[in-house]
Amino acid sequence: MTTVSEAMPSLAAMQAREATVRRFALTDAIFRAATRFSAILVLLILGGVAISLFVGSWQAMSTFGVSFLTTESWNPVTEKFGALAPIYGTVVTAAISILIAVPIGIGIAIFLTELCPRPLRRPIGIAVELLAGIPSIIYGIWGLFIFAPFVQTTIQPFFINLFHDVPVLSSLFAGPPYGIGLLTSSMILAIMVLPFITSITKDVFDTVPAVLKESAYGIGCTTWEVTRRVVIPYTRVGIMGGVMLGLGRALGETMAVTFVIGNAHRISASLFAPGTTISATIANEFTEADGELYTSSLIALGLILFVITFLILAIARYMLMRIDRRTGA
Repeated sequence: MTTVSEAMPSLAAMQAREATVRRFALTDAIFRAATRFSAILVLLILGGVAISLFVGSWQAMSTFGVSFLTTESWNPVTEKFGALAPIYGTVVTAAISILIAVPIGIGIAIFLTELCPRPLRRPIGIAVELLAGIPSIIYGIWGLFIFAPFVQTTIQPFFINLFHDVPVLSSLFAGPPYGIGLLTSSMILAIMVLPFITSITKDVFDTVPAVLKESAYGIGCTTWEVTRRVVIPYTRVGIMGGVMLGLGRALGETMAVTFVIGNAHRISASLFAPGTTISATIANEFTEADGELYTSSLIALGLILFVITFLILAIARYMLMRIDRRTGA
């Protein structure tokens, strides 16, 4: 028979196990509630930002209607505002910066993962990543006092002389070489988004299984063929994510663009002409907005930038879903 002294330890052990299970259940419930609250909080903040922008811009939207999106004029004296010039400048500078930064960033990532001597990989990788830590105002000051004069005396005259007889390109690269303008700001943005694209691309390249590359090399493929047919197809979702991250940075950049874009509310076919972006317009004029309609128009610009960013990210997400679905098929 089991004595009382033998039953007591087993009963105590069962109680200890039950207490441990209850403690684990409590901590799991707290962890689940905390993560759910964090996810809901993000949605609430996003919704709050969208609602506040919509409410703040309602006066401008109701006053100008659709013409606010299609009008180039921006005159605080007569209170005639149109967002077409800032929208044009934002889209053009972001697009050109991505066109410049993506090939260079992917090329650097390929060099670091496939071609670079091992002792140099870490120093070069750190040097590229340090570009992301430089404040945007430093890029703006450097762009205004160092890069813009170089563009004015070297790059712009070269393109003007090169394309002055080409029908379309002569208009695209026309005008006096100011140094500042859409092209200069796009090149500054390309430098700023380059470390994001390069770092993410390099990290996803490192996830490619070595056996895949070794098998390709084993059947006689060159480094270019391995990169083109093995590495990039395997990591295209990650590359797309890096490009979208860089694009988001380019769309919302303020200070660096404000220094070098010229801040002119007009649309020109030439990339050398001064222009403006949504962020630069808000940064330059928000403290000087002395009327309700003026302030509402600036907030409306913020709402438009919010919508543009959301649409671009949604399109990118849809493209990633299609890539995943096609890969699964």
